Amino acid sequence: MELFTTYGTLLIILAAAFGFFMAWGVGANDVANAMGTSVGSKALTIKQAILIAMVFEFAGAYLAGGEVTSTIRKGIVDAEVFNDSPDLLVFGMLSALLAAGTWLMIASFMGWPVSTTHSIVGAIVGFAAVGVSTDAVNWSKVSTIVASWVVSPVIAGTISFAIFRSVQHLILIQDDPFAKAKQYAPMYMFAVGFLMAMVTILKGLKHVFKDIGISMTFGESIVWAMMFGIFLAILGSYLLSKVERNEALEASNRFANVERVFAVLMIFTACSMAFAHGSNDVANAVGPLAAVVNVVSSGGDIAAKSVMPTWILLLGGAGIVFGLATYGYKVMGTIGRKITELTPSRGFAAELGAAATVVFASGTGLPISTTHTLVGAVLGVGLARGIGALNLRMIGAIFLSWVVTLPAGAGLAILFFFFFKGVFS
Repeated sequence: MELFTTYGTLLIILAAAFGFFMAWGVGANDVANAMGTSVGSKALTIKQAILIAMVFEFAGAYLAGGEVTSTIRKGIVDAEVFNDSPDLLVFGMLSALLAAGTWLMIASFMGWPVSTTHSIVGAIVGFAAVGVSTDAVNWSKVSTIVASWVVSPVIAGTISFAIFRSVQHLILIQDDPFAKAKQYAPMYMFAVGFLMAMVTILKGLKHVFKDIGISMTFGESIVWAMMFGIFLAILGSYLLSKVERNEALEASNRFANVERVFAVLMIFTACSMAFAHGSNDVANAVGPLAAVVNVVSSGGDIAAKSVMPTWILLLGGAGIVFGLATYGYKVMGTIGRKITELTPSRGFAAELGAAATVVFASGTGLPISTTHTLVGAVLGVGLARGIGALNLRMIGAIFLSWVVTLPAGAGLAILFFFFFKGVFS
């Protein structure tokens, strides 16, 4: 196609720039809310959270984020519609990246934790429905995504509520909470190990396994995750035997030593959630970029299959890390401090509830958003202490930003689509 012969290099450069911009938004918004519970509970400092996320998000994105071009489309648009006009698909993916990145930048500046997946999906729906045809959009798939606005936070909130209630009942209300924490912590360590292994296997390593020819069933994943959970419980018991009571800390807060135990647990949850998140959500930034590179490189052949170029994953991973390091603190503050007051035990319950929801969704094919899941988990922990523990005004602003995300992404993508179409046509 003449367009790709004349402007192919420029289109790929634009796609790379917009992909990096979108990845910056993923880092500033999505990664930040994944780390927010650890920072808000003071289990980790902002610098420590950024360092952990830099290592594990990048590792997840680069090592396990490969199968993304088809993943990000997720049946949202019918690629066959573009067989006779591949240029429209290229303009559309460029528009979607720029639109979603712009909305994530606005949301991050405002401190709103929004879904990066919904941002890019809204953008793709916008350009496809208005710029091409409403028949190009799989509306039933869009409706399941809208339904996940409710499903994700409700499931995560319910599980997190139950976990924190168990912490209250087994540890916090007991006469000697520190002794009870050391007694029951290995049980929670097993739960952490099991769920984090399940998240990593199902959301993180599945692409790696596929590339090297390993096929693992859901049942086999459970067995391996249980083995890892047992290992972590044994390791945890050993480490806890070294933790001594500091009575000076308990003079002002009888739970101070208990929170030291849960702060250790949160380091494990933060590392694993960062790896799984990087492997899954890097697709939001590099999926459309890979689609543009694929179409341009093949001269407009929509059906052409190609291996994901390594530089695309490197670009996505670097953009995510840069976004978190430069602007992630804003959304971290919203998740960690502005919804409800978090301590390590509450933050642990929220992260474990979110992880359990991700595992449940991966096993059942339920479409969820990690952002909505984590916010719902924090809400559940807050509700365990009563409705008065929640900042209802902030919660209202967050829910409003969720509702606006799809139409905002769509509207921006439509504007950018007709701009690119006019410039290059």
